[in-house]
Amino acid sequence: MGCCSGRCSLICLCALQLVSALERQIFDFLGFQWAPILGNFLHIIVVILGLFGTIQYRPRYIMVYTVWTALWITWNVFIICFYLEVGGLSKDTDLMTFNISVHRSWWREHGPGCVRRVLPPSAHGMMDDYTYVSVTGCVVDFQYLEVIHSAVQILLSLIGFVYACYVISISMEEEDTFDFIGGLDTHSYYQDHVELKPVKPVEISNDIDSEMRLLNLT
Repeated sequence: MGCCSGRCSLICLCALQLVSALERQIFDFLGFQWAPILGNFLHIIVVILGLFGTIQYRPRYIMVYTVWTALWITWNVFIICFYLEVGGLSKDTDLMTFNISVHRSWWREHGPGCVRRVLPPSAHGMMDDYTYVSVTGCVVDFQYLEVIHSAVQILLSLIGFVYACYVISISMEEEDTFDFIGGLDTHSYYQDHVELKPVKPVEISNDIDSEMRLLNLT
């Protein structure tokens, strides 16, 4: 019963992680954030693997999910530090785009209440295809929205890690119990056959004694 409830909880958590990861992947694609896109893609694959392992009773797949969950938590902690500019990191760098573009988080210009205005450059000597983007009126700054997304991922991953360890331990106990019972059955079967072997000479000797008695009577 405990394993069933643990498995059901882990299945629900994996499904919730898939939904949240897909939602995050969409907005990262809109913002051309290539590093988070790659991380989300790997996360989705491993969560599907963990979901399959939970449904099909495959502890090894759940172990892979558990290891990845620890790495995923570390990655999201790094993202939080990046957007909060902890440890010398700066949210204005091109780290999330692998330095191949100047795009920023999609939430920077499309957050709740944000008003986006495209202004042409006024300075001389600038190229005509360059424009300035003015964003005002945001209810929540984009970096805090990214932090909230990462915090949700960390929370789901921590709960998933705990349940995954619980399901693995229960599965291992069930396998040990099954092997122990099977070992007892094999041992008892072996003993039965060993104990039956000495019975045959006794029966033969009894037959010989009965034949000798018949010969003596005749």
